[in-house]
Amino acid sequence: MKTDEIRKMSDEDLVKKEKELRKEFGNLSFHHRIRPLEDSSRLNKIKKDIARIITISNQKAVKA
Repeated sequence: MKTDEIRKMSDEDLVKKEKELRKEFGNLSFHHRIRPLEDSSRLNKIKKDIARIITISNQKAVKA
């Protein structure tokens, strides 16, 4: 997910997206522990997307 896309999202959308990504990360990490994933880099991508969302939502909170 690109930073520009995240910046255009509303606060409610950011919260929803973060929850979705956290749920997806939990599921993928669970499955990865049982049986290695074909694309294990997806875990790192999700973690970085969550960090981007948190950073941008914090920046928006400071500006407001």
